[in-house]
Amino acid sequence: MPWSLKPSLTTDLVTEKLMQEFAAIGIFLFVLFALLGSGVWVGLALLGVAFVGMTLFTTRPPGDVMITTIWSASSSWTLTALPLFIWMGEVLYRTRLSEDMFRGLSPWLARLPGGLVHTNVVGCAVFAAVSGSSAATLTTVGKMSIPELRKRRYPEKMIIGTLAGAATLGLMIPPSLTLIVYGVTINESIRKLFLAGVLPGLVLALMFMAYIAIMSKVSKSFDPEPEPVMTFMEKVRNSRYLIPVILLILLVIGSMYAGIATATEAAAFGVIGALVLAAVQGSLNWTTFTTSLMGATRTSAMIALILAGAAFLSLSMGFTGLPRALADFIGGLNLSQFELLMALLVFYVILGCFLDGISSVVLTMAVVEPMIRQAGIDPIWFGIFVVVAVEMAQITPPIGFNLFVLQGMTDHDMGYIAKAAIPMFLIMVLMIFVLIAVPELATWLPDTMRNAP
Repeated sequence: MPWSLKPSLTTDLVTEKLMQEFAAIGIFLFVLFALLGSGVWVGLALLGVAFVGMTLFTTRPPGDVMITTIWSASSSWTLTALPLFIWMGEVLYRTRLSEDMFRGLSPWLARLPGGLVHTNVVGCAVFAAVSGSSAATLTTVGKMSIPELRKRRYPEKMIIGTLAGAATLGLMIPPSLTLIVYGVTINESIRKLFLAGVLPGLVLALMFMAYIAIMSKVSKSFDPEPEPVMTFMEKVRNSRYLIPVILLILLVIGSMYAGIATATEAAAFGVIGALVLAAVQGSLNWTTFTTSLMGATRTSAMIALILAGAAFLSLSMGFTGLPRALADFIGGLNLSQFELLMALLVFYVILGCFLDGISSVVLTMAVVEPMIRQAGIDPIWFGIFVVVAVEMAQITPPIGFNLFVLQGMTDHDMGYIAKAAIPMFLIMVLMIFVLIAVPELATWLPDTMRNAP
């Protein structure tokens, strides 16, 4: 029988039930980390934990439940947006988009305090709006900006650190793969989550740019070669290189915000637009097409397996009553919303040291969702909160994914890259407090669009 806490139970029985719940949690965690430590794929580890939980704590046949749950999790129409956005990013990665962005942005950014380092932030923000992936954003912008900034003698730590932090914008600025996974996991509107990510993403990008401007004034090592002076009309002419990416952003994001297309339909528009852009640039051939398609297939299959495992784990934990029991326990501690959010922030940062962002989200939502709903926290706002926390984990050793990507691109050791990214990590911590202080940053746009005629 599923465990549950009833108000009529005596204090001793409540204590006994709590001991049983925490013993079950211990078993779940032991099996999970044993499987992960043995090198089993994250999705299979989640399935294994759920299977053990169903076997030990319920009378339901785990095999039948697992088959039904995996099919339900894999046949979601909303989820079809995920492989399409991934494919769009794979196609764009193989175009000259990054080089064109640098040529279009650099004349306008060169005169700002901090100079062309701003191309890391602005380039990542722009590419994030057509990619949705932190890794794709980092790789695409990095292959363009790192050689150019090094050639102009910008400080290496600033180049590496700002790129590591700014690439995480791919997780927040729509179309965000993490927001899609979060929305599917808790059954919230993907369109609302995308709208919620716009203003926080832009504010975080501006905070990164403000840091660059300040450091350019106070750092003694900041002495790049000056850029040649360009007239206004020369800058305008160079801006023509931004037209393809702007049109693609308008096609994908604009179609959703205008209510013309759902997230899935906008993703399909994006794939078509990316293929047309690659064809116009001469980057599209049979090899590019098949390579991008196989890359998207591999990534999508990995995420789908994780989601299927997480769905089965969520159902398994639901049968045992653990999520509700934990939510009741947290509620009994009488934590304020702020205290609960601070505890969850620390939890996600620690978890992100060992798991990637998507795995962290799907693994925890079965337990965390009842907590936040019981505490009266808006799940749309909380999605942005989680994304910022996951962004922080992307640049946190030992498993910070952006650190691994940068290590391969720059040949620096992990410690050097992690130290360079510390200021960006602290800026994200500040962004968490900004979100808590001004929740309208995440809720105003979804509410406005919902109430629009």
